[in-house]
Amino acid sequence: MAVEIRCSTANLTNWSGQALAVGLFSGDSGDGTRRQLEERFGAALLQRLEQGRFKAKPGESLSIDLLGQQPGLLVLVGLGAPADFGPEQLRSATAAASRTAAAAGVAQLAIAMPVEGLDPASAASAMAEAVRLSLYADQRFKSEAEPRPCPEQVELLGMPEQAATAVGTAAAVCSGVELARELVAAPPNVATPAALADTAAAIARDHGLELKVLERADCEALGMGAYLAVAQGSDLPPKFIHLTYRPAGAVQRRLVLVGKGLTFDSGGYNLKTAGSQIEMMKYDMGGSAAVLGAMRAIAELKPAGVEVHMIVASCENMISGGAIHPGAIVTASNGKTIEINNTDAEGRLTLADALVYACKLEPDAVVDLATLTGACVIALGEEIAGLWSPSDGLAEALVDAGSRGGENLWRMPLRASYRDGLKSGLADMKNTGPRPGGSITAALFLQDFVTPAVSWAHLDIAGTVWSDKGRGLDPAGATGFGVRTLVNWVCAGGPA
Repeated sequence: MAVEIRCSTANLTNWSGQALAVGLFSGDSGDGTRRQLEERFGAALLQRLEQGRFKAKPGESLSIDLLGQQPGLLVLVGLGAPADFGPEQLRSATAAASRTAAAAGVAQLAIAMPVEGLDPASAASAMAEAVRLSLYADQRFKSEAEPRPCPEQVELLGMPEQAATAVGTAAAVCSGVELARELVAAPPNVATPAALADTAAAIARDHGLELKVLERADCEALGMGAYLAVAQGSDLPPKFIHLTYRPAGAVQRRLVLVGKGLTFDSGGYNLKTAGSQIEMMKYDMGGSAAVLGAMRAIAELKPAGVEVHMIVASCENMISGGAIHPGAIVTASNGKTIEINNTDAEGRLTLADALVYACKLEPDAVVDLATLTGACVIALGEEIAGLWSPSDGLAEALVDAGSRGGENLWRMPLRASYRDGLKSGLADMKNTGPRPGGSITAALFLQDFVTPAVSWAHLDIAGTVWSDKGRGLDPAGATGFGVRTLVNWVCAGGPA
């Protein structure tokens, strides 16, 4: 999609073009927008709003054709009460305006939103992301692409010239989100472990990053028994992917992003049954998609002073004569033995060896992302990802980075007493605990493979990686969740 997004110091009273979208607060907010609309389009417009019962509620929109005028189309978008308006509402309203204008087939669009009181750069970035991401459409696998009207040019009105840099930054971030969406949405016969390695290779080639891909024999030499136990049931070879961004100047921070890379999860011998959405288990590599998308954006933005490593232990979890048995005991690369009491709790096994590898890089912080547990979806739903970390500073930094990117994180407890649920009578630990608190015991399992001196956080994105109906900036399907959080966190310098 080639849409040019730029800032403009013009406002709704003097901009001239094909279509104009305006955000309106409900009631008499006193912001002057209705007065400006009356000044430009006449009192009849406000009367028309009243007759049409447009209340400017959040998500409400109204399109008005202005025959023989410039603009020829006016799109009004409801913002709700001024007291409830912030960056999240700004994104949603901008996305609604963009979709409405696109459906009308306009080529040129200007968007006027009440951004007074908001940081201009942050507002411009939020609006630019909303425009581009809301208009995203994936038609790679259709034999004939459906016509998808999209504006060629979008102007963000009332923005100072210095906000233009933020629009450029948003473009890089959106490229990363779109890559993540494409990876998650791709079918499992396309997005294979080898395909993820090829994606990393393309990022490395195009942006001058370093890439190392460990094959099965390399992982065996490193003692990655937990990861390879999951991979052994598939005919497709595993790929352990290590992508590195190094800044031009001195390194002040070293960060590691780890993504779960199960390109398909059948559940193994604990086979997923009817109603378990086995056909959707292509998105079990949502964590790896997020970190690959983040690296794509980071490589373009080139943040100073921070070295970033990306780790993905990619494989499939399949059933075959060689697949791991329930009850088997495997040894991870840090020497811990694990009794596998459920082969469908495979992601944490791959992450265990990935986290051990990550900590050997002696980073300042490690953040892993994974579609890890259904328990997190039950706890937080589909709009909020769970966050576990023993570090207050790291947790706060990630929540702030997510908030700035429109991605909601909620810090969850790492209650030590719940670790008893992972005890095994035969091995050091089991790979699953009791059903209650399942997302907590999963995080506690991962913590056992992190060097205590390393600042670490775990993000469970099981509920947020996919949207059946679409929400906010996200169309139905893959969301690319996590990319904006990671990029914001890395570009801010990492942990507090």
